[in-house]
Amino acid sequence: MAKYLLLKHYRGAPAAVNDVPMDQWAPEEITAHIQYMNDFAARLEKTGEFVDSQALSPEGTFVRYDGEGRPPVTDGPFAETKDVIAGWMVIDVDSYERAVELAGELSAAPGAGGRPIHEWLELRPFLGVHSTVTDTECTFK
Repeated sequence: MAKYLLLKHYRGAPAAVNDVPMDQWAPEEITAHIQYMNDFAARLEKTGEFVDSQALSPEGTFVRYDGEGRPPVTDGPFAETKDVIAGWMVIDVDSYERAVELAGELSAAPGAGGRPIHEWLELRPFLGVHSTVTDTECTFK
């Protein structure tokens, strides 16, 4: 099994087919969208392919280490960041092809007017224990 991260973007990805921002949806459209995603996750729980998922709050701050004995440095919130990543789901599947299949299905969650969004989801494999990342000179064995 291989783990994949499905990143849900509301801005920054190519435009969805049903490209109406969620803040313009009726409450029942938001409810239907969330229900679709919950039903999708429940189905994957039954097959053992679901790991976790979360929607993200619009608030956020960048944090970095600033040296021994000094408090962390913070910056933000950044509007462009909170608008880009809206949430994520982790799946554990047998193949890349299965991950693509599931991402395609999830992209059809309903949106404005109850029509499928057909949004672009970012599909990223987890770096495995035996993976090698040459461009950062980091090897895991």
